[in-house]
Amino acid sequence: MASVKVFGSPTSAEVARVLTCLFEKEIEFQLIRVDNYKGQRRLPEYLKLQPFGQALTFEDGKLTLVDSREICRHLADKYADQGNRDLLGSGTLERASIEQWLQTEAQNFDPPSSALVFNLAFAPLLRLDQDWEVVEQSMKKLGKVLDIYERRLDETDFLAGNKFTLADLSHLPNAHRLVADDKCRSLFKSRKKVYRWWEAISSRPSWKRVVRMQQEPPHIV
Repeated sequence: MASVKVFGSPTSAEVARVLTCLFEKEIEFQLIRVDNYKGQRRLPEYLKLQPFGQALTFEDGKLTLVDSREICRHLADKYADQGNRDLLGSGTLERASIEQWLQTEAQNFDPPSSALVFNLAFAPLLRLDQDWEVVEQSMKKLGKVLDIYERRLDETDFLAGNKFTLADLSHLPNAHRLVADDKCRSLFKSRKKVYRWWEAISSRPSWKRVVRMQQEPPHIV
């Protein structure tokens, strides 16, 4: 049995990010599906690891982590010679650039994109009111971030250089839902370089596998 275990639902952005990294690194793992909205979050084995029921728990032997970006860094480091070797770079300068763009994703791209995904994709499913003021503000903030990306991607194929890295991978879950949304798609399509980049990263086999997993019906317990 695989020593790497992921507890969570592929529909969670955090879980999807980790699954994509695992596929990129060609690491054998076991996914224990924990539905975000059902009683499965009370699964005893899961609650021993994460008593507060966060969306993601990751085990690698005796190591337990819950932050998706930290998990991806761990996988890229520990399994450096396996699968895609470019995810975290091969030298100090490459890694510094990747870390810079990873921080940009976490601090600048993720907050407005997560707010949009919640209000436009998940709030209707949960029968919650959509906050249109937050949607409008988040679209403006995300537009400014993507303007920076457009200028950067005029110089390089990917954010941290000319290779696909964790800096790009980390954007996939939220960007996927936004590009699929009629209201937000233009944020990407109206920026030629950003949309080219999106088509390149979203066409990777690793991400396509995650999307297929997201489309599978949740397990019932």
